[in-house]
Amino acid sequence: MGTTHKIIEAFCEEAFSLLAIHSSLEDHTLVYAINSLLKTRLKRGRNDLDISAEVSFPFFEWKDELNHRYWTLTTNMGSKEEYPEDQGLFQNESSQTRYHLVPEYREVDYFLKIEQDDTESEPDLVKSILSIPGIVTAYSIDSTNLKSKRNLIF
Repeated sequence: MGTTHKIIEAFCEEAFSLLAIHSSLEDHTLVYAINSLLKTRLKRGRNDLDISAEVSFPFFEWKDELNHRYWTLTTNMGSKEEYPEDQGLFQNESSQTRYHLVPEYREVDYFLKIEQDDTESEPDLVKSILSIPGIVTAYSIDSTNLKSKRNLIF
């Protein structure tokens, strides 16, 4: 008779802060502004964040060795180009299907995730991000109640 091992989900969770950013800025422009303002070094990841075989999200990261933090910025919206199967009037035209990394927050454009032990600096961080021209609003999200929390594990 074999034994069954179960991993407790709370044991695997890491402490992180999650900030929602609403902005019409392009991802590279936003990363440049954040890097300039906060003195971070976010860079485009080698690979995009793949949720499925067809849908991926641009991904920026920085490992802050000095403060023991891991920063990631990702867009909340990805798209998939699809071609219709039937031979109708628009047979050569493609359509775009949009997907959200965190469907509970469809209106959010970007998520800034900071893996760290303390979350005391969140209000100051939000205040700094709000000072970037082109940012409509930014706020902290309580990630404990997110249904799609697994999408934020990278």
